Amino acid sequence: MESLGVYVSIPFCKSKCTYCNFASGVFPLASMDRYIDRLEEDLRSIRSRAAGWKATVPEIVDTIYLGGGTPSLLSPQQMQRLFAAIRREFVVLPGAEITVECAPGQVEDATLASMVECGVNRISFGVQSFVDAEAKHTGRLHTCEVALRDVERVRDAGIPHINLDLIAGLPGQTPDSWRRSLEMLVGANVDHASVYMLEVDDDSRLGREMGSGGLKYYAPHVPSDDAIAEMYLAACSFLEQHGLNQYEISNFARAGAESRHNLKYWTRAPYLGLGLDAHSMLRSEGGAAVRFATGDELQPFLDTPGGGEARTLSSQEEMEEAWFLGLRLNRGVDLAAMRAEFGAAATGEFESVLVDLECDSLIAWIGDRVSLTERGRLMSNEVFARFLLEPAVS
Repeated sequence: MESLGVYVSIPFCKSKCTYCNFASGVFPLASMDRYIDRLEEDLRSIRSRAAGWKATVPEIVDTIYLGGGTPSLLSPQQMQRLFAAIRREFVVLPGAEITVECAPGQVEDATLASMVECGVNRISFGVQSFVDAEAKHTGRLHTCEVALRDVERVRDAGIPHINLDLIAGLPGQTPDSWRRSLEMLVGANVDHASVYMLEVDDDSRLGREMGSGGLKYYAPHVPSDDAIAEMYLAACSFLEQHGLNQYEISNFARAGAESRHNLKYWTRAPYLGLGLDAHSMLRSEGGAAVRFATGDELQPFLDTPGGGEARTLSSQEEMEEAWFLGLRLNRGVDLAAMRAEFGAAATGEFESVLVDLECDSLIAWIGDRVSLTERGRLMSNEVFARFLLEPAVS
């Protein structure tokens, strides 16, 4: 029986990072209870809404992921309400992977105890940098000492799996300071790490400053694209040397500790997104992908239960997704599986693309396996764009 992943967006933050333009922010605390109300309403109605879209909702849940924002800002009571609502509507397997994103220094003892009680077995800390000045310059509120202390608190509470996020390219970051962050991460002995190259949204505070030439958010001190790429490659090598093996462009894990929830996205398995700016992918009775999303403004979201328009993907769109999502994984794309799903003629449309990418050293093409090279991972967006076919002219 097919299982489901459940993603819940918790958009509340104590402060907004300078580079961030996600649908998150510093909202009134009074909004949080109403937000949980809305999540409960959407959980109760999801099957009837999905039926209207001719999509099926699996009953079995094997992964839950609370992302943000800062889900650790939920009170113990709100955390318990949310998990109780999920368990009322779904059968959550005893061995389900249950992840909560946390900001270092923003996990109260009572909330941590509540997470354990709710079955949370994986924590993802948004550290971004273990160098205090770098973290401060981007609006993070923690220090290195606080981050390491919280890792130990979580471990002592009995939560076995821990991820640490780092960002390469923060203002003022140098190869030496980046190395220090990597050394602190490895020293924390966690089983998963995520490393992202800084992407500055034009509408973020840092993005606007980079465009206008201001100084408040340290825009002149953002490393060059080449320097960021070198830091990313250094991280890939360093983490590999210390047992954290890369399995996706931005993700590294010890054997068996890969994020089962995030793998659903890259392997096109069904997942349900709840909350602000949350995206979902279900399957129709015929097996086609059905995608839908919620809005990204809090007040309209709170005021309008349900909502969201669904769209059934064409076979061509699904094939394009299979390419650019599958190529995110280090194991790459299995051409035999692609032919089995979409037909030899359909996958043959991309043969010239594969030849060009191989000639440019962006992919490795060995037998029926296609994967990104090191250079391809650095230029992944350009590679993925090559798999978007022009719509057929009728």
